[in-house]
Amino acid sequence: MKQLYLLLYVLFFMTCGSTQIVETDTGSLPKPAGPEGVKAEMPPKTAVVEADEFTSKEKIEVLMNYLASDELEGRDSGSKGIELAARFIEKYLGDHGVAPYYKTYRDTLSNFRKPAYNIVGVVEGNDPNLKNEYIIIGAHYDHIGVIKPERGDYIANGANDNASGTTTVMEIARYFGEHTSNKRSLIFALFSAEEKGLLGSKHMAQNMKEDGLNLYTMLNFEMVGVPMKGKDYELFITGYDKSNLAGISNGYGGENFIGFSRTAKEYELFQRSDNYYFYREFKVPSHTYCAFDFTNFSYYHKVGDEVSEMDFEFMAHVVNRMIPVVEGIANASTQEVKLNK
Repeated sequence: MKQLYLLLYVLFFMTCGSTQIVETDTGSLPKPAGPEGVKAEMPPKTAVVEADEFTSKEKIEVLMNYLASDELEGRDSGSKGIELAARFIEKYLGDHGVAPYYKTYRDTLSNFRKPAYNIVGVVEGNDPNLKNEYIIIGAHYDHIGVIKPERGDYIANGANDNASGTTTVMEIARYFGEHTSNKRSLIFALFSAEEKGLLGSKHMAQNMKEDGLNLYTMLNFEMVGVPMKGKDYELFITGYDKSNLAGISNGYGGENFIGFSRTAKEYELFQRSDNYYFYREFKVPSHTYCAFDFTNFSYYHKVGDEVSEMDFEFMAHVVNRMIPVVEGIANASTQEVKLNK
């Protein structure tokens, strides 16, 4: 009888807290929101669904409270504040099983006059062949620092722009650092000097291209701290019609997760974030996931971009939906994310 109880106990914990694989016909997978003519191709038959939530609004709040604190003085590139942010991110990656991509986590920018660093970690893939293919998951962690005072406040804390994207990448990195469930290798990159003209990502993309990195796709996160209003999807991707990533993301992340933003197209946001230089250098699908469309947040590049304006529950929800997206893309037997012809 004791052996029977032991067997039931083991079986119970084997089936709890794990990732489930749901078999479904391709035709029943959710379709991406978007204009006719650029509907993305659906992923293959198997879609990954997360069994339990990984992060929480409380975990998100802890990271955001530091990254967007007055102590960091707006994380201007080359400042003391961004140095504190860099150390914080390095320790977080190291504490959660994400190794340095280079000899250290720091990738020193060659195109910025002050000392500035991208922070770059890696979780090697667990498949002997697919681990030689790389996916970059990125966000910029710099902001604009100290600006003209408004009502006595002169620190542009950059909570939404882009402590929110940085926190998202850090939590996705924590998941894969702890679970190592990825067949392809994952590079986690936090870029500096984005606000100076995408200098950090430009530096890194050019160097990785020269080094012969076998890059499959680049997934970037920008301003995901506040939900959109009046939309039937939760995030959009820039350059929606350049690849089938929206459809792939909805296949793994669930219906109406990723949609098309006309505003993003009008403002040419595809060229205005850190995905762009990876697209330009490698000619592979490289997009930014975003929830800011100039209608749902009033403090872009202002001192009012504070932690108090953020929706931590929404941010945790985004992370928890993105994990199966990244896992699905990393583990698919073929490179299913493709540029549209």
